[in-house]
Amino acid sequence: MSGKTYHAKRQRFYGKIKDFWADLYEEEYALYDIKLIDKEEVARIRLISERIGFIFLKTASLLQKVPDETLLEMGFPKETLSFIRLKTLPIESVISRLDLIPYGESYKCIEINADTPTFIKELFHINGLVCEQFRVENPNEGMEHFLRKAVRESIYQSARKEYPHIVFTAHEDSVEDSETVRYIQNGVPSKFTPLHKLQIQKDVGLFDEDGSKIDILYRQTFPIESLIKDEDEEGNPIGLWLLELVEQGKLSIINPPSSFLLQSKAVQAVIWGLHEESHPFFTEEEHLWIDEFFLPTYLEADYFLQNGLSYVKKPAFGREGDTLEIFNKEGRLVHEDVQKSYSEYIPVYQQFVEHPIITFNSEKGKQEGRLLLGSFLLNGKAAAIGYRAGGIITNNLSYYLPVGLLKEEG
Repeated sequence: MSGKTYHAKRQRFYGKIKDFWADLYEEEYALYDIKLIDKEEVARIRLISERIGFIFLKTASLLQKVPDETLLEMGFPKETLSFIRLKTLPIESVISRLDLIPYGESYKCIEINADTPTFIKELFHINGLVCEQFRVENPNEGMEHFLRKAVRESIYQSARKEYPHIVFTAHEDSVEDSETVRYIQNGVPSKFTPLHKLQIQKDVGLFDEDGSKIDILYRQTFPIESLIKDEDEEGNPIGLWLLELVEQGKLSIINPPSSFLLQSKAVQAVIWGLHEESHPFFTEEEHLWIDEFFLPTYLEADYFLQNGLSYVKKPAFGREGDTLEIFNKEGRLVHEDVQKSYSEYIPVYQQFVEHPIITFNSEKGKQEGRLLLGSFLLNGKAAAIGYRAGGIITNNLSYYLPVGLLKEEG
């Protein structure tokens, strides 16, 4: 496809889609292209995702019982310790996303975003429209209904009265954040209030811009590590006040408090440490899953330096590749993200594995990029999948590459 043809087709297609950010930061984001995989591969991805999710959720049940010192060593801010032990919903995270690298005949999990995952509207909604355009089946068929059901259930389980006042919130000036939240909100009797218009009274409650007390706050794109630093113009710690309201039972939030427990990448160091010890906390079968789907992850780089292995250094709390560094087997820095927003958090060291390289069409012509698979879990069950294509570090400038099903022969 020539550059002019690609541009015209892409503009015509994405231009018809309301409330979607096909371009971000004045650059192309959503590609007018599709990666095709077969049904067996989709089934394999979903099975692997549920097994990985099971390991994370089982580990969360252990971490809720460990001493405060252990959680502090894992990098959790001390202000969050009582908060993350709260069990407000049957499962630790309603919507979470695994980041998986295709590896041989399987996949390796590089992290889970259990607290505030993005990439939702793209995979649950837009992907189906792209598949229609390219006349292929959508591997995410039916997942939009699954998402709506999971959101409604989490709200029902969080309600302490018959008609709770439900508010969805996000940064209004971020089109990706606000439109993601509005998409999730669709079909829920609720209100959207931008973050800056929320009002809080210490030990009393959280209120919308009309002064109505909020019972359930859905904050899909506002992470806890940012929330706890939030202050008003007078210097009041309003983010911490919000956590206190949750602890006092005066406010419910979704994703629930326990989702932040899984957000620390140090959780993978705990999982790998228990696996290396052949600890009976995990069954023999679960140890096999960890061996196949997880990567060696530690709180120091010693293992990789002693064994001559390339590794990644990343902050325990960090997003979109920000503050990530890659070291070669001699321990020399070879790649780093220019953004350093999360350098205050303790680092986690994980074995580096190469992303597979894929060729795709774009506004800049044919390009090569490295592939990362996003695989969603809804209440621990496998859901929508989709790809990012970008550089050696997947960051917020990486492309969204839709996924479709290969046509079966015969």
